Amino acid sequence: MQIVKTSETLSQALAKQTAIAFVPTMGNLHAGHIQLVELAKTKNACVVVSIFVNPLQFAANEDLSKYPRTLDVDLAKLKAAGADIVFTPSEQEIYPDFDASTNNTHQSISINLPSIANELCGAARPGHFSGMATVVLKLFNLVFFNGAQTKIAIFGKKDFQQLFIIRDMVKQFNLPIEIMAADTKREEDGLAMSSRNGYLTPAQKLEAPRLYSELSLLVDAIKQGNTDFKALEARSTECLTQLGWIVDYISVRSAQTLLPATQNDNKLVVLGAARQGTTRLIDNIEFNLTA
Repeated sequence: MQIVKTSETLSQALAKQTAIAFVPTMGNLHAGHIQLVELAKTKNACVVVSIFVNPLQFAANEDLSKYPRTLDVDLAKLKAAGADIVFTPSEQEIYPDFDASTNNTHQSISINLPSIANELCGAARPGHFSGMATVVLKLFNLVFFNGAQTKIAIFGKKDFQQLFIIRDMVKQFNLPIEIMAADTKREEDGLAMSSRNGYLTPAQKLEAPRLYSELSLLVDAIKQGNTDFKALEARSTECLTQLGWIVDYISVRSAQTLLPATQNDNKLVVLGAARQGTTRLIDNIEFNLTA
């Protein structure tokens, strides 16, 4: 496994590769990330993983400074998983005008996203998805610019809105990149694996799977014929709130457009974001209704 830190070295390492499977991460890797690498390994391609904590997608009041950085452990996991190249750039490498004293990227040109990026998680985290899309486009340029014929990027479904936006960006910018999605990796109790789960206290960790349980109950109700989506969302929100959760949203959406679901939609996704203490958890369940 080769570890590279600069775009020049990355370009050299990938110069002769005709097929690349890319897994972008922010590090602090868990089994969900490794599942993405394992999927990449099935594509008969050079497997590239990036580890970069992107300051542009953190608001001023968010946890950039506290975000867990476990590079040595991450590299050991990636080596065991069979990654070929790991790209670990500095902030200055990704943002040429980066000011380390203020954590200011000085990125004056960014991706202008559609209004859906301001809903759901975007409503609670203004600018987050623009920062995410901007860095993903930068990484795509650095990883795939060598001219490989096969270009695959792999993301998890846990952040369904992020995946939706990336797919739309690739489509609208005519990028010759295949976006693959991997199912959410869960703990035995149903909790979606996340780097931020490490912030949870033992008591909060026991309560955390309830978000997935509540979304599952909502899905069951819809499959049983209840299409009063607003009432179902309100009921789930109230249940979680009474148990001490701070709920950002529970929402039933079209899986194809991410717009609020109607009774004519057959491909649906139920999404939720809520806090246990100061830890914000997200989850979703994608499902189909039979005609």
